[in-house]
Amino acid sequence: MPTTTAPSRSPIAVLAAVAVALVAAFVVAPPALAGVGSGDDLGDERRLTDAFRAAFVGYWRSGDRDLPPDLQSVVDYWFRFHVVKAVVAVLLLFVLVALGTHLWKAFPRSGNRAVLASAGVFVTLFALFALATAMANLQGAATPFASLLPMLVDGPVDGPVDADLAGTLEQVRQQLAAGGPASPAVDVMVDDFARYHAAMAVIATVVAVGLVGVGVALWRRSHRWFAALFALVAVLAAVVAVANAGTAADPEPALRAFFDGGW
Repeated sequence: MPTTTAPSRSPIAVLAAVAVALVAAFVVAPPALAGVGSGDDLGDERRLTDAFRAAFVGYWRSGDRDLPPDLQSVVDYWFRFHVVKAVVAVLLLFVLVALGTHLWKAFPRSGNRAVLASAGVFVTLFALFALATAMANLQGAATPFASLLPMLVDGPVDGPVDADLAGTLEQVRQQLAAGGPASPAVDVMVDDFARYHAAMAVIATVVAVGLVGVGVALWRRSHRWFAALFALVAVLAAVVAVANAGTAADPEPALRAFFDGGW
């Protein structure tokens, strides 16, 4: 009497549990670990935004190029925050790849293919999301000051600190629009904005090359559907790399559009 071989549920269950734990860690761990050794309580998003806005206004008014201690403290926190998120995202990506491999290997010999196929598709898409998240957080860790800039323009500008911020942002816009000699703070923002996009260009290029390599290996093993998926994602990564390389080469128009609300 023919029998169907049930997939080994132990590795799948363990990997699924680890993935769930890493998802929870991705949400909970970064604020807690990034704040270790720091006297500032920046774990709350509103406090972080207020602290950055107040420090940025002071930095702008100082006329200096070097970041003052209060702003440097926020930038350092944001660097640690992104490092923790990047590490967790990379670990999650590895776990999801291993989980997906187990699921798809179990698929041909399983008596319940519909469930395994659904789980495999979900894990594959989730792995792509983890990859994108890891890329974004590596970029944020590489240039934490530039990755903080959205906090200046996102959300309402109606608090006590925000009254000064509105005037500061208007001065920033005027200097960027003028196109001539700018204050040291604007020069720092332009340089860091260029590095921000250069970092993503490098990250996306590495990812695209890696995906092409994996896709070729899958094609040679006759896994054509997966090879096509990897090729598609590699093309998307290449497009991201080219777009960011272009912005890195000429960052001022993009930075001006960002402060004008075109982020």
